[in-house]
Amino acid sequence: MNEQEFAELAAGHAVNALSPDDEQVFLAALDAHPEWETIVRMDAATIVALADMTHDVAPPLALRGRLLSLIAATPQLSTADASAGDSTHAARRDAPVAAATPVNDVRPSQDDPADTSPGLMISTEPPTDTQSIQAVSRARWTRGLFALAASLVLLIALGFGAAFIGQQLNTPASVVALNQIEDAPDAQTASIALDDGAQGTVHWSESVGKTVLVSDGLPALTSDQQFELWFVRDGAAVPAGVFDAAAGGSATALLDGELRDGDAIAVTVEPQGGSPTGQPSGDPILVIPTA
Repeated sequence: MNEQEFAELAAGHAVNALSPDDEQVFLAALDAHPEWETIVRMDAATIVALADMTHDVAPPLALRGRLLSLIAATPQLSTADASAGDSTHAARRDAPVAAATPVNDVRPSQDDPADTSPGLMISTEPPTDTQSIQAVSRARWTRGLFALAASLVLLIALGFGAAFIGQQLNTPASVVALNQIEDAPDAQTASIALDDGAQGTVHWSESVGKTVLVSDGLPALTSDQQFELWFVRDGAAVPAGVFDAAAGGSATALLDGELRDGDAIAVTVEPQGGSPTGQPSGDPILVIPTA
């Protein structure tokens, strides 16, 4: 067995796709070639890494049907044929090179005493007996099965992993920060509700170092207006970024800057891009104390 054949067996072993007989062949080859242990460890590490990337997702409803169709369309060997194929394949694999067929039995002669090199040729003709053909077919099918198993694991994992990564990349920074704050052991909140229906909740965590405003019922704005956030401390307003609200006045906004003890969070309506003076242009529509 060469290293490539062992690598194919190792792939099948990594995804638990080996038959008992092939598992024995795999273990025997590994015992004979301990230097191939690296291949086994790499395959195992790959499977673990791919598994860590995935989340529990229901497989497509059509997947089972496709696999069953593939199985139904694949020629299967009978038990007797498979056993005979195993014996023949093992015999051919273990056969010594000395069994090669001689081209000519060239011997030194009196007429040409210098010609003393015998010639040998290893037979490369395809097998013609039924058992040999079955053995070769089974070997090819087995290698194909290992490749298919490894490919399925890789494609499914990469597919689900890519979907998960894409979801993470498309998640707004404010939502990511809110999740981090909610998971923190020192997460805190402060809320307010106004008579006009507007309401807001400030989420913050000192260990995370972020502050997020979750609001609802904010007034509708014109296309040249935006909401601006402020830290109100010691009687002064410190700009903390602008944001837009969705239909219904709902928004999740990440504040720029660090919340300090005693700060209040305020929201004003400003021109697009924020107040040109760096100070609120009018009275705040929302003020949430955090102390």
